[in-house]
Amino acid sequence: MAQESIDLLVIENVSKSFDGRCVLNNVSAKLTTGKILGLIGKSAAGKSVLIHMLRGSEEYAPDEGRVIYNVNRCCKCGDLDLPIPGKKCGKCGGDTETLAVDFWSLKPEDPLRQAVKGHVAIMLQRTFALFGDMTVVENVMEAIPSDIQGDARVEKAIEMLELVNMTHRTTHIARDLSGGEKQRTVMARQLAKEPLFFLADEPTGTLDPTTAETVHKGLIDYVRSHNICMVFASHWPEAIERMADQAILLDAGNVAMQGDPAKVSSEFMKDYHFEKSESGELGEPLIVLDNAEKHYFSVVRGVVKAVDGVSFDIKEREVFALVGYSGAGKTTTSRMIAGMTPATGGSVKIKIGDDWIDMSEQGFAGKGRATPYIGFLHQEYTLYPFDTVLQNLSTCIGMKMPAELAKVKAIQVLTSVGFDKQNIEKILYAYPDSLSVGECQRIAFAQVLIKEPRIIILDEPTGTMDPITKTIIAKSVIRARETLGETFIVVSHDMDFVLNCCDRAAFMKGGKLVTIGKPEQVLEEFAMEPVPEGE
Repeated sequence: MAQESIDLLVIENVSKSFDGRCVLNNVSAKLTTGKILGLIGKSAAGKSVLIHMLRGSEEYAPDEGRVIYNVNRCCKCGDLDLPIPGKKCGKCGGDTETLAVDFWSLKPEDPLRQAVKGHVAIMLQRTFALFGDMTVVENVMEAIPSDIQGDARVEKAIEMLELVNMTHRTTHIARDLSGGEKQRTVMARQLAKEPLFFLADEPTGTLDPTTAETVHKGLIDYVRSHNICMVFASHWPEAIERMADQAILLDAGNVAMQGDPAKVSSEFMKDYHFEKSESGELGEPLIVLDNAEKHYFSVVRGVVKAVDGVSFDIKEREVFALVGYSGAGKTTTSRMIAGMTPATGGSVKIKIGDDWIDMSEQGFAGKGRATPYIGFLHQEYTLYPFDTVLQNLSTCIGMKMPAELAKVKAIQVLTSVGFDKQNIEKILYAYPDSLSVGECQRIAFAQVLIKEPRIIILDEPTGTMDPITKTIIAKSVIRARETLGETFIVVSHDMDFVLNCCDRAAFMKGGKLVTIGKPEQVLEEFAMEPVPEGE
């Protein structure tokens, strides 16, 4: 039942610096029950820093300002709830008191601070942390509060999976999910904790537009119906306009604009522009899939047809896209091409010199001849946290060359993925945890480029990037194709990116190839395609 709007979260003039660099400067906002705040800005604008500050992560304590959580606390059992004066405790029926909790003024061990933190749920950017051997529904049930038992526990888990559009995967093992499906399951787990405050960093960045819209609607409905508040960061203007009641545009830690989501998004996008260049002449077929299949057996589900009879070729120097709904088989297909997942039927072949290599054939005489020429940017990429960016781009990935040459190559690839030349020296000797997620993603892309592979596979390369950075990455792909003759396979839900830099696209659905052709035609057909049941 709807309640009168009450202040839940107050962000009051917070500022934060790391190593003398200001990452947040005098940011303020107020959220009432049932309302959503959207944060938008370029990579490293300060969005994730504010999210972590609201979460209560110790290293993100504000240098100035306050974060105030308004709650009711039960005088009998200590449970926290929405700050409705006079409301009885929902757990034990006891009397409650309304408190304005100045979170960062309390010591870390303070029980009230710990209780508030326990009611803040967070979904981090590109985090797919699940219990890999458990099913989807078991993962969600594990997160549900212990006072909910029996059938009610199962019903609660199903309700959360319905909200994120994952009921068609309830019995799937978590490790077998696609990246987008893992992301939605993580979201269901966080909401199952029944938070009063929900934080999300790029909650739909790696989802296709149709699935993203379903999740957007589900989150809005959840926030409204439960009268909680939500703060989320996104690079998608569509997400800000669709979900947020108010928005903040951050630029290098400063509030550049605050207010109406549509106006804030428009201001953010005003400098975005991209002109697609002609591809020039493409070469002969380099990769050929002939009725390729990847079937496997699950005790719970029987035979699973992840990829089911797919045939197409990719030409030398082509930028080729695989698109489709989450779980369509795109990533599995790309892993078959890379030799990471052997086909169980048909064939996947790559031309090396004058020979065609079967990527399902093990050993140096088989796929081992091709894999040194293939680079793969995984959706779930990792960097070495205790090594600098320069080390991540050289010694950590087995590059054997003189130190000065390694540095020159590192500077070249960092520039190509959009880092400013004047900041390169600082970036080279920075550690990954001091950089934004978007910056780390570009460094992971640079790790692939620095090896100069002939074939590069990019799995969701732009899901957490702002439009300006996406443009830079699109130009990097095109430049690498033109100057180095590289061939790209792009697995993506980012339709703008596919349109901007891909020569052809293949639309997959349910493990099968639906259509293939120019990106404009394929994406138009994709948009008109009915959503598969459960998607």
